[in-house]
Amino acid sequence: MKPEEMKLLGYRRENGRYGVRNHVIILPVDDISNAAAEGVAKLIKGAMALPHPYGRLQFGEDFELTFRTLEGTGRNPNVAAVVVICIEPNWAKRIADAIAETGKPVAAFSIERHGDLRTIEAAARKAKEFVQWAGELQREPFSVKDLWMSTKCGESDTTSGLAANPTVGRVFERLAAAGATLFFGETTEVTGGEDIIIEQCATPQVAAEFKRVFDNYQALIKSQGVDLMGSQPTEGNIRGGLTTIDEKAMGNIQKMGRCTVQSVLAPAAEPKGPGLHFMDSSSAAAEMVTLCAAAGSVVHYFPTGQGNVIGNPIMPVIKLSANPLTVQTMSEHIDVDLTGMLRVEMNLDQAADKAMDVLNHTINGRLTSAEALRHDEFVLTKLYRSA
Repeated sequence: MKPEEMKLLGYRRENGRYGVRNHVIILPVDDISNAAAEGVAKLIKGAMALPHPYGRLQFGEDFELTFRTLEGTGRNPNVAAVVVICIEPNWAKRIADAIAETGKPVAAFSIERHGDLRTIEAAARKAKEFVQWAGELQREPFSVKDLWMSTKCGESDTTSGLAANPTVGRVFERLAAAGATLFFGETTEVTGGEDIIIEQCATPQVAAEFKRVFDNYQALIKSQGVDLMGSQPTEGNIRGGLTTIDEKAMGNIQKMGRCTVQSVLAPAAEPKGPGLHFMDSSSAAAEMVTLCAAAGSVVHYFPTGQGNVIGNPIMPVIKLSANPLTVQTMSEHIDVDLTGMLRVEMNLDQAADKAMDVLNHTINGRLTSAEALRHDEFVLTKLYRSA
């Protein structure tokens, strides 16, 4: 399938971006606002709360990353409107103002001097208004040039590097050539293959920035005096036949195909142009997918070998697997069955065609397995201990 053959339908947002879902979210800024956010969501059908454990007594880059992630989540084109709830008004306003830059409807509420009950009542009235408004929005055609998507793999094994990850790489080559905006990352999981990424960077400046963030990760590990075995590779990776981080890295980077890396992004940072971008990010599945959504990705490819069940509340996550045992025993989680590649019944281009067909249907509204199974993992990345 060629990108120009895809018939994409999405929701055109006020800033010109296109979303493939139409969520109204209730976004708590801090952990102690979760109860109020969930209270609103329970009252208003069609509103979705995104509880999380952070947002209090963070500092420095950890503080900025939390706010960048929350702001980016609300700015994501899959979100039609946002109700922000915080214990106090200033941080609620900061998040709401950043989201309002996109032009979408947003309202902020604080709990101090109101309490949960009055806050829930006021926020629920606004959420009801937003849900009814969003319910009348219609999908319209959009170009591949307006598509932003991401990828991350999980529970990788030998079949990931042989089939599932290269399939994503081939699709990304096609989409990048057609003008889509794409990103991947997992700084921890390119160890041993970093030279390949450097060779595919667009400029010496991009290569230098990638080397800087990669070296910072290596320095952090050394500073802790730890052995990553069992964490990188994970126990699931080892069970699947990956014995070193180098082996894992060589499979991981297959997801970028032969695309040129246009820039290196900070975690949850929005890319500034089309093509493939590398995000400096954790390899933890829920954290990385949350960061991708916060950066603006509207759909996500997730190749898995041993079987990872991750989803996301605002972004559809498409699972691809070439492991026959996983496809058989965890069939309810797999959207794209690539086992035919191992039986030599399907070549790489045919596998990419199959993955693009599922991508097309997902963009146009078909629920992914993770969505149907209510896998709504929303996990913020935390850098430091709290103050």
